[in-house]
Amino acid sequence: MSGGRQRTLFQSWGNTAPRSQSRSQDGRSAETGPAATPTPGDGFHDGEEDDDDVLLVAVFEAERSLGSPRPDSGSLQPASLPGFDLSSGDVWIYPSNYPLRPYQFDMARAALFQNTLVCLPTGLGKTFIAAVVMYNFYRWYPSGKIVFMAPTKPLVAQQIEACYKVMGIPQEHMTEMTGKTQALNRQNIWNAKRVVFLTPQVMMNDLSREACPAADVKCLVVDEAHKALGNHAYCQVVRELCNYTRQFRILALTATPGSDVKAVQQVLSNLMISHLEVRSENSLDLQPYSHQRQVEKFVVPLGTELIAIQSLYLQVLESFTQRLLKAGALIHKDIANLTKYQIVLSREQFRKNPPANIMGTQRGMVEGDYALCISLYHGYELLLQMGMRSLYSYLEGILDGSKGMTRARNELCKNTVFKELYEQLKAMFSNGSSLFHSQIGSENKKQFIYSHPKLQKLEEVVVGHFKTWADSGGPKISEGKNSGVNTRVMIFSSFRDSVQEIAEMLSRHDPLVRVMTFVGHSSGKNTKGFTQKEQLEVMKRFREGGYNTLVSTCVGEEGLDIGEVDLIVCFDAQKSPIRLVQRMGRTGRKRQGRIVVLLAEGREERNYNQSQCSKRNIYKTIVGNGNKSFHLYCNSPRMIPDGINPVAHKMHITTGEYESSSVSKYSSKPGRKSNILLPESFTLHRNPDYNH
Repeated sequence: MSGGRQRTLFQSWGNTAPRSQSRSQDGRSAETGPAATPTPGDGFHDGEEDDDDVLLVAVFEAERSLGSPRPDSGSLQPASLPGFDLSSGDVWIYPSNYPLRPYQFDMARAALFQNTLVCLPTGLGKTFIAAVVMYNFYRWYPSGKIVFMAPTKPLVAQQIEACYKVMGIPQEHMTEMTGKTQALNRQNIWNAKRVVFLTPQVMMNDLSREACPAADVKCLVVDEAHKALGNHAYCQVVRELCNYTRQFRILALTATPGSDVKAVQQVLSNLMISHLEVRSENSLDLQPYSHQRQVEKFVVPLGTELIAIQSLYLQVLESFTQRLLKAGALIHKDIANLTKYQIVLSREQFRKNPPANIMGTQRGMVEGDYALCISLYHGYELLLQMGMRSLYSYLEGILDGSKGMTRARNELCKNTVFKELYEQLKAMFSNGSSLFHSQIGSENKKQFIYSHPKLQKLEEVVVGHFKTWADSGGPKISEGKNSGVNTRVMIFSSFRDSVQEIAEMLSRHDPLVRVMTFVGHSSGKNTKGFTQKEQLEVMKRFREGGYNTLVSTCVGEEGLDIGEVDLIVCFDAQKSPIRLVQRMGRTGRKRQGRIVVLLAEGREERNYNQSQCSKRNIYKTIVGNGNKSFHLYCNSPRMIPDGINPVAHKMHITTGEYESSSVSKYSSKPGRKSNILLPESFTLHRNPDYNH
């Protein structure tokens, strides 16, 4: 020994013990340098190690089980991180029971070592990547917490099942947390479970109550990350976690990173992103796994009837905007092309720099006129995009007081042009929620009132799709009352009144078209919201063929697994490219898909063209210039101790059957009844002339 300290076998061998290859933290060989580009399968550790390596690991494990090494026994031991399991750190696991997609492997590997934003078109496996990353942090940190946040409860319920099916984390270690969980139990649940799925609002509440052990969070997954703007709950959660620890990994997932470059930068800053993994539909490495989507744009003229209503409505708008013009508060004089957003901006400018001649009571009058004009221009947009029925429902809500707009109601009731306009709309649509009027001399059949020419085009496209599919000999469903062609259609409209109208129109074509609405939780005057269970049940029935047409508000745009859809119809177009990308991503997952965009001639057509231009510019900036275009977070934490550089290990993951606690276990096959009672609105869209 000659005065030196005795070393263990592991320490003395550690100086010269061969390693399979020194690797940098991103999984590449340190010998080849950062310029080495991984090829499919690069970095996989297939278990065929040298005997020396096997013995080295065995000796290390034996010594670790005997106790911790002496603190002065040398510097060869890897520097530890609190909670990190050194015995599992040499590898990261990648499932071999799924076909290898190189882009998924590369994205998962990058996300293990840096705070990463994964931007991937819908249906190409973002959840798979998240499941792989979560599973490895689950292994590396046995006492740590893994958190998956999604913006809605149905999406949370869907993602916990999807992640389980990929990597098989034991269900007893996972939980879905909702706001309904009693406060007394929440801390116990956090302490007992290791992987938690929840909405950011629930996460923020638990952090503020100190129910969540914030310092134990090691991996945070943010789904639909483009929402992380301003003071969104996503941003609040990240800021609050940073008050306790910076030692956690962030993985952000989205199909489109933002509506413009400025919004993308805000997302990156708010989520502390240090690395971008972005693919567009045109990326070469996605081509083998994506299917063609045929996009068709139909520009529909407004028609004489709607133009007549528009003319009257513009007279109403002019009478109220003239007040703002005379007061010098509003500059825009083109009443027909003025937008609600422009009026909001004008009001903000007025508040910052009010004209010197407007003071006291007069300033309050101007504020009231601004509020009235904003409300009226919202109705104008409804008229042009959705139709006369949607406008009537909106104005009816103002006049009956259900919207609480007392001043607007009083002002409108004094306007003779408005009264004439409203009486015309009332004559057409005052028969409750039904849009059917008796037609004499036509065998008591019912005639539908098309409140917008786009409805006629929509009907033509949807009915034509089902007839063409049937004539082409496509796959069919042959069981019971759901028999028919095995193809599905999804229609998007931003407003519930329009969703109801579309569903009622298409219900006339039952049984060829079996239609169902899909809306959010909140209830309106004429429509009842869907609970989480009801939403999940609708999706289940739609996937299984109980319905073949789903008419949805924006709640169906993001992330939800609604099965394979062959035709997407966008009844309205928004300026934001985010919503358009989300809608289009509902089709073309397993076979070729068709997307039809219906646009009213004029303003809506311009909005659509603008959103397409914005989408191209965003991807050109991100994909073309990469990390150079944005300011990325510089302090992404190293979650693996120095001296440990995990290599990929392909492994077959065995998963059992997922046992859902929130969704009916009964199938909706013919002859078997669901145990969930759906609201009355679920059956509104069945034609009473048919007995199905």
